[in-house]
Amino acid sequence: MIVKRWSLMAGVLACLALVIAVSAPSLSQGTETAAGQPMLLPVDADPLEIATTAGPRFFAIEVADNGANRSAGLMYRQTMPDDRGMLFIFEETRPVSFWMKNTPMPLDLVFIAEQGRIEAILPGEPYSIAPISPEKPVRYVLELKAGTTGREGISVGDMVRHPRLNETGATQMTPANGG
Repeated sequence: MIVKRWSLMAGVLACLALVIAVSAPSLSQGTETAAGQPMLLPVDADPLEIATTAGPRFFAIEVADNGANRSAGLMYRQTMPDDRGMLFIFEETRPVSFWMKNTPMPLDLVFIAEQGRIEAILPGEPYSIAPISPEKPVRYVLELKAGTTGREGISVGDMVRHPRLNETGATQMTPANGG
């Protein structure tokens, strides 16, 4: 009786080992594939508004407001609609630095102070590991397709409005550069 149970148990363990051995490669491949895929966050219900000297500009945005989402950002993203962007929200105003590793799409990086004022606009070159960092600490960064800021007349000093910025008091909408 004991021998039959051991034989049965050995057979069950052998089957279980076979199932694990066959499944393991596909499980690891799924993880590797997921790592190379773009992160797609939901589009926020409220548009982001930038007050420019030529009038307001509106963008649908994805919000990256935690470490994991900020780290992934727009990596692996091949395209994005012209009126779309990703808003990075940091817990506090601080020096920030970005890079474009694993990002095939050229970008405009818009660095925004806590009060909503655009402090710097810098280019992001695809796949570059060079740091992209403004001279001043900021609270927010907006990534847009390259050329968007020039085409839409967005400049340093313009004001940005969105409910997530308003949580910290960024409400004034008059552009600082003459509007």
